[in-house]
Amino acid sequence: MDNRPIGVFDSGLGGLTVLREIIDEVPNENILFFGDTARFPYGPRQLSEVRRFAISIANFLYNQNVKLLVVACNTATASALPDIRAKFDIPVIGVVEPGARSAVAATFNKRIGVIATEGTVESKAYDNAIKNIDEKIKLFSVASPLLVEYVEEGILEGNLLSKTICDYLKPLFKKNIDVLILGCTHFPLIEGNIKDCCDGGIKVINSAIETSRDVKNTLAELNIENDGEEKPQRVFYETGNVSKFFSVGRMFLGEKIKEVIKVDLEILV
Repeated sequence: MDNRPIGVFDSGLGGLTVLREIIDEVPNENILFFGDTARFPYGPRQLSEVRRFAISIANFLYNQNVKLLVVACNTATASALPDIRAKFDIPVIGVVEPGARSAVAATFNKRIGVIATEGTVESKAYDNAIKNIDEKIKLFSVASPLLVEYVEEGILEGNLLSKTICDYLKPLFKKNIDVLILGCTHFPLIEGNIKDCCDGGIKVINSAIETSRDVKNTLAELNIENDGEEKPQRVFYETGNVSKFFSVGRMFLGEKIKEVIKVDLEILV
């Protein structure tokens, strides 16, 4: 057994939806969560810049003696996952591969859609992940930056949100997709609204759920699970000066966050 923590990081707070699923799957695990709130959002940034940010945060968490890293951000996964895996001698799990794998298993007509940030769409991470599984599948992507902004501001219902969702999805409906991947960790918070727009005819894939299952399986396969003898500890880090962890974090995580440790950017270069 291994009581070292799991490290989880995101560009902001969206990765807390992944953390919530991880806690449900492996409730005994100690966890360090890092939100790069000073540099959020990653989506509009150059992938090379996001790669540098992601590697520096991974290095910070690795130095905290984590046993496994979860890149709980689609854009960071798309830009930096291979580099992080090459650099560190612990398992590293991203959010793209689990979602892609589940979508491939769910599609009948081999036409899949994804809504994500500009960076994730530009990287073609989902295109490549799905093609590696089944080259016959066609993937159609739509960048949906306004949805990220709405969720970050706590706008989780209302006509404006519903109209924006449906406007983003209309081009995908025209492609006759039968599966939709939520390609941003913010989107599980509006999954119900997205399903309403899909009108029940499309299978919606929540990558956060699939990623948490990969975490559980990896811990079991490597025999590095926590023994569960002590109450699990959860520590939160962020880079921003004005924290949203307390006001918005509970909405993402489903429980109150009591303390957030500020990390200076200087240590992450």
